[in-house]
Amino acid sequence: MKFIDTVKIIVKAGDGGNGCVSFRREKYVPKGGPDGGHGGRGGNVILVGDKSKHTLLDLNYKHIYKAERGQHGRGNDQNGKSGDDLLINVPLGTVVKEVETGDIIGEILEDGQRLIVAKGGRGGRGNLAFVSPTQRAPRIAEPGEPGEEKTLMLELKLIADVGIVGFPNAGKSTFISVVSAAKPKIADYPFTTLTPNLGVVKREFGRSFVLADMPGLIEGAHMGLGLGIQFLRHIERTKFILHFIDSSSEESMVENYLKIRNELKSYSEELANKYEVVVATKIDSVNLDNLRDFENFIKDKDFFKISAITMEGVDDLIKFISEKLSAIDPQNMQGNQEPRCNGDFSKHQLFSKDE
Repeated sequence: MKFIDTVKIIVKAGDGGNGCVSFRREKYVPKGGPDGGHGGRGGNVILVGDKSKHTLLDLNYKHIYKAERGQHGRGNDQNGKSGDDLLINVPLGTVVKEVETGDIIGEILEDGQRLIVAKGGRGGRGNLAFVSPTQRAPRIAEPGEPGEEKTLMLELKLIADVGIVGFPNAGKSTFISVVSAAKPKIADYPFTTLTPNLGVVKREFGRSFVLADMPGLIEGAHMGLGLGIQFLRHIERTKFILHFIDSSSEESMVENYLKIRNELKSYSEELANKYEVVVATKIDSVNLDNLRDFENFIKDKDFFKISAITMEGVDDLIKFISEKLSAIDPQNMQGNQEPRCNGDFSKHQLFSKDE
């Protein structure tokens, strides 16, 4: 399976049923009068939040969704049955946009939350509704109204507390693997992370939070190079960013830091202005001169030095993250309350095996 975070679909709500023109015809009932019933309402198309879903993959195979139309009215004052609503399950964090106008219709953030994206047409009135003192036997009825039809773009933005960014091989996946139960692919070559990974970090004093490991950015990502730019939308929901810089590299840490900052700014000013914690990784094999220059450059930022292999500095960083999140959102970080994330991440996987 693939990690699908954008999909375009066409939704068509049900048309309303037509009203009926009918007159009562019974033995021994002269001048029975009109008895045409109303048409039924067309079904709505509704998106429903489902915490068990982690991608939009299911919607990638079917692109047209139609709700049931309402039944027509009948004689003997019988109204038509309303059409059934069409329910489409989507993962939490789904943003719904109308393609034609670009307007955001809504967002799905809670399990079971419902969002009507196309309203069914109203049923037409039967001739019984048009009786008046001056029109005792109307021979008119209303047609049902058509249901709404829209082309929608669904975008999935993962719900995580903290997003981790950095160049490929900066140690993001290794870090998330040692602080959570997530098992991302790790190797000594770039782009081992091809899709976002989430990990739930549980603290010994009961507080927990969700980390999002983003695929590595490269210079020029905002122009379509590399992998990371297509996943930056997922960091927009995070409360703050961890920026990982490889301290063992022979390349300038300052230059690498500025390159990633430029990519974030080129993507979104809002993302670039998010609170940032800078983390020098792989200090078990550090380039001291390089690190010293970087520390002088980054002195105004919250800065940590860690090694995911020896665990040096990891506990201090996790404690800082937990305290920072508690200060930002104390209600969601109280006691044993689980972090809000889209789905049950006991397995911490957002994708299955490649085909």
